[in-house]
Amino acid sequence: MDEQTTSAVVNGQDVAPPVKRRRAPEERRAAIVEAARTAFAELGFGKTTIREVARRAGVTHGLVIRHFGSKEQLFLAAVPSPRTLMAEVAGDPKTLPARIARSYVRRMAVSGGNDPFVAMLRAVATEEETAKRLFAAMQEDSLEMYRHVIPGPKLEERVASVGAYLIGVTFSRYVFKSGTLASMPDEELVSHLIPHLRSILLD
Repeated sequence: MDEQTTSAVVNGQDVAPPVKRRRAPEERRAAIVEAARTAFAELGFGKTTIREVARRAGVTHGLVIRHFGSKEQLFLAAVPSPRTLMAEVAGDPKTLPARIARSYVRRMAVSGGNDPFVAMLRAVATEEETAKRLFAAMQEDSLEMYRHVIPGPKLEERVASVGAYLIGVTFSRYVFKSGTLASMPDEELVSHLIPHLRSILLD
């Protein structure tokens, strides 16, 4: 069949078939990241496959591998990047705890508690070594970000303590979904987090 026979006839006139728009590389990458974010949140790290992410993004399995290399790297791309986090927490160190608290609560509220970070915590039960590697990479990104914001000694210890504290909050509120922290309204949770974060980071 040649090209002339592929057109349709509408009201006696030839109408060319719609041309499928080819997405730019950055659009395809963004679609993969968004598909990964929702898949990890819905299925958890263990049950999410690269093929499932590719299906959701409307791309091939090979394209996902070409962009990200592995499921672990795909997961790290699905969590907020250091650049995004830096934009949220940059500013006066004295008000940093409030910015962290608001950023954390807003991020979890937007995702409905299904943030990829929650998927990583759930993965500890079945894929402990993988979860350790993912957490170490996320901690390193956080450390690099905080170096630009927080002055003073023992930065690694303080950043690790913030991570440990927020892991506990995340388990209570978004994994176990039980207890006082789980039932707090978002704004009340922000107010609850700020003094604890301040004592870790600034005192």
